[in-house]
Amino acid sequence: MLNRRRLLQFGGAGAASLGFGLGLPTIAFAATARTDKRFLFVIQRGAADGLATLAPTGDPAYAGLRGDLAADVAGGAKLDAMFTLHPGMVETAKLYAAKQALFVQAVASPYRDRSHFDGQNVLESGGAGAYRVKDGWLNRLLTELPGGKAVALAPTVPLALRGSAPVQSYAPSNLPQAGDDLLIRIGELYAQDAQLGPLWTQAQAARMKAGELGDAKGGAAAGQLAAKLMSGADGARIAMIETNGWDTHNGQRGRLAAQLRGLDALVANLKAGLGADWSNTFVLVATEFGRTAKANGTGGTDHGTGAMAMLIGGAVAGGKVIADWPGLGPSALYEGRDLKPTINLDALIASALSQHFGLDGARTAALLFPETRPGLLGQRLVA
Repeated sequence: MLNRRRLLQFGGAGAASLGFGLGLPTIAFAATARTDKRFLFVIQRGAADGLATLAPTGDPAYAGLRGDLAADVAGGAKLDAMFTLHPGMVETAKLYAAKQALFVQAVASPYRDRSHFDGQNVLESGGAGAYRVKDGWLNRLLTELPGGKAVALAPTVPLALRGSAPVQSYAPSNLPQAGDDLLIRIGELYAQDAQLGPLWTQAQAARMKAGELGDAKGGAAAGQLAAKLMSGADGARIAMIETNGWDTHNGQRGRLAAQLRGLDALVANLKAGLGADWSNTFVLVATEFGRTAKANGTGGTDHGTGAMAMLIGGAVAGGKVIADWPGLGPSALYEGRDLKPTINLDALIASALSQHFGLDGARTAALLFPETRPGLLGQRLVA
């Protein structure tokens, strides 16, 4: 459910503040001028399970590693001999068929540990390690676009949008939601307490239930509002949406399905609301790292390494899965437990954005990712 929201005019571009329930998006908008191209970055905070979202059902080791979780993809769209898209992504599957979505499997930033905070810092800053770079790659992109004013509407400006380019911020009146990592730590603290432990467990069960029930509706509302603020001659050209609730250590099947339905609704409503502007739009969906290849004993998965990214939009050269598939056999797993990353996420972002905005690829890679300076992918990602 959406809370009350206030509209703000800044530099001729509309922006809005959204307060969502647990697991739903917070939105940050940046406005640029003199280009019809639009870019939306959707971050999946909590480490989304790419092996469930885009399941490698053609890998002989997949079903054995996943156990009961393998049933999640029953009824999903089979994209090719290897990969099946989660059935919660119905509208996204249609976009794939229309060549307006592509998926990149076994992708990762330079980060190789398993802290949400550090992983998100690397993903958003574009650094080679956590807390080495103080501004964000999305803010650095703004310096290359004419009229690079920006406005962020969130409890705080997301790191990806912080930097030297002008960013006008507006904080909603409600407090930000607690992150999954913090809630897990509190749960561990209360676990041995005879009185607080059961109460905390009940509260978390109620939280998960409410989040699942609200995801699709919240995602649809977020997509509608993003479309309203990005469409037309004066609409925002750069936007960022934060989505939470992807940390599925237990009870993953229902929770992840709800999250993916919400993401699917967000994309569908963004497309519908943008109308003709959809043809100039590129959406990147990415997460800080993936999850373990093997399911754990509580019906979930733990923090992993290799992940999956999505490129969606009318401007995307879609209808394909990009993967240098490493396999899921015991000797193929990273540190014996994770999907091994074979594609550089920094290179993917730099390649897609330089193609989308008509920027020099090498210069864009060096600007957005100054410490790693990734090479460019040799494929057309954006039409």
